[in-house]
Amino acid sequence: MSSVVVAGTGSYVPDRVVTNEDLSKIVDTNDEWISTRTGIRERRFASDEEAASDLGIEAARRALADAGMDASELDAILVATCSGDMIFPNTASMIQHAIGARQAFCLDLSAACSGFIFALKVAKDMIRGGSERAILVVGAEKMSTLLDWEDRDTCILFGDAAGAAVLTLSDEPDTGLLVEQLASDGSLGELLSVPGGGSRAPMSEQVLADRMHCIKMQGREVFKHAVVNMTQAALDICEAAGLHPDDIACYIPHQANVRILRAIQERLEQPEEKFFVNLHKYGNTSAASVIVALDEAVKSGRIKTGDRVMLAAFGAGFTWGACILKWTR
Repeated sequence: MSSVVVAGTGSYVPDRVVTNEDLSKIVDTNDEWISTRTGIRERRFASDEEAASDLGIEAARRALADAGMDASELDAILVATCSGDMIFPNTASMIQHAIGARQAFCLDLSAACSGFIFALKVAKDMIRGGSERAILVVGAEKMSTLLDWEDRDTCILFGDAAGAAVLTLSDEPDTGLLVEQLASDGSLGELLSVPGGGSRAPMSEQVLADRMHCIKMQGREVFKHAVVNMTQAALDICEAAGLHPDDIACYIPHQANVRILRAIQERLEQPEEKFFVNLHKYGNTSAASVIVALDEAVKSGRIKTGDRVMLAAFGAGFTWGACILKWTR
């Protein structure tokens, strides 16, 4: 049976570096407080002139170049984002126009930090269904637009970035995207949300005054559910693939908090060096997190041809999921 493989990856982060020391001038915090609790030392913020699509456009161009493909060869563009340019049109259409992918249909997918893995599953099924042969999957976020600078527990966590992957069909069996598992629990949605600005609480003076257009998070509860569900997803997907956690060469988890990553690592009984970590540079970039880390791991030589790689994420919704790839490049 044919396989769906990653033909190329690319990522982009804005030029502006915001350190923990920089944030200490805005909110009541300091480098030690942030780094010891999260592992984050700096993050990137986009300029006022840059939107999520601008970050995604550059990541898309880099992924296409890495795959040796022209945008005209794309059949579809899927963008995972929770900070898109506008309510509509979708961010994917803006990226399509900018890169010249005129034959591609476009859609945005919202699953917060799990969005890229959810989009990978959708793209894989589209290609396996036979109607599309090349799909661009993008994770693009400008999370800095959703931050509450009066809430030091959340404003320190997030940054802006984008990553992209080109998925294509391969005649080689049992390679590329091997297996995926997705899950959601809508009963816990209030633990991590942006409650204002949608149809339930449309933008108004009161919404702005109450800062309902910003991220609201109950950190301890989110931490607990992230560790439990990402660990279980990793175990379940290994079982589904007929593998043991030891068989995974590189783990690329959602880059949210280093203590979450270490808790998962310990529960899976895996060495620290198997876990790729870049959150100290970028913070939590939501749907861009996993793909930016994957691209950096590949470009740095951390992932080699034939390696089994696990991606795992957890986000608002709650949503979570994991997938295993056999790397082909």
